[in-house]
Amino acid sequence: MSLIFDTHAHYDDSAFNEDREEILSGLKSNGVGFVVDAAARCSSIPNIIRLTEQYDFLYGAAGLHPTELYKMECGEDDSIRGNKDFYAGDKEFEIVKEALKNPKIIAVGEIGLDYHYDDTDKPFQKEWFARQINLAKEVNYPILVHSRDSAADTLDVIQAESAKDCGGVIHCFSYELEMAKIYLDLGFYIGVGGVLTYKNGRKLRRIVEYMPMDRILLETDCPYLAPEPVRGSRNNSANIKYVAEKIAEIKGLSFDEVVAITEENAKRMYHL
Repeated sequence: MSLIFDTHAHYDDSAFNEDREEILSGLKSNGVGFVVDAAARCSSIPNIIRLTEQYDFLYGAAGLHPTELYKMECGEDDSIRGNKDFYAGDKEFEIVKEALKNPKIIAVGEIGLDYHYDDTDKPFQKEWFARQINLAKEVNYPILVHSRDSAADTLDVIQAESAKDCGGVIHCFSYELEMAKIYLDLGFYIGVGGVLTYKNGRKLRRIVEYMPMDRILLETDCPYLAPEPVRGSRNNSANIKYVAEKIAEIKGLSFDEVVAITEENAKRMYHL
């Protein structure tokens, strides 16, 4: 029997501090067989590695999120977040690189560009995006791409650095169908999560309707983006069934078919 593969989660997040073990231990009974926990900052990485050691079905990704590149020093103390004088450097890069030697770390991510905030350092974000893409190519791991309000530059960096050579997924895809077509032509997967179930998710539903099933990945981005009918609550991988049900409705498939195909897609991308 196929099991749901949640390709992008954040169980290292403090939102799960009170009941992390309870939630993770109960996922298989909810039909979830695999989870990838994506790093955002350096302090995430050792916590993710510990979780992958504790749970056989949980894997990790190591990388630096674009909004964390100059907001937080490397370390396990989240109290230093918000240090605007800090800029990631060689030390942080080496921590990411070292983490990729761990057999349970199977991707470089979450990396990319995010131009949403007023204090965005665009050149620095692009420099690190390119640097981490080339690291992924070096170790032959896929990339988990975060792109917010930065469609043109994200694509420019991906093309300039030949990111198609390592492949990966455009996580939480939020752009137009035309952009999705370009990424599909480059061999990338599209990450589909709770937004698909929202009333204002028409754009993503159109993309899912267009794209072939063998390029869709299920993801929660938990604790964020809980789908209908639990929107507004803390998300977790058990809720991904609602996304699979919506895909099944759009594509004219059974729920089990969607789960089986997206599980196969995820294993193919992650080389599992």
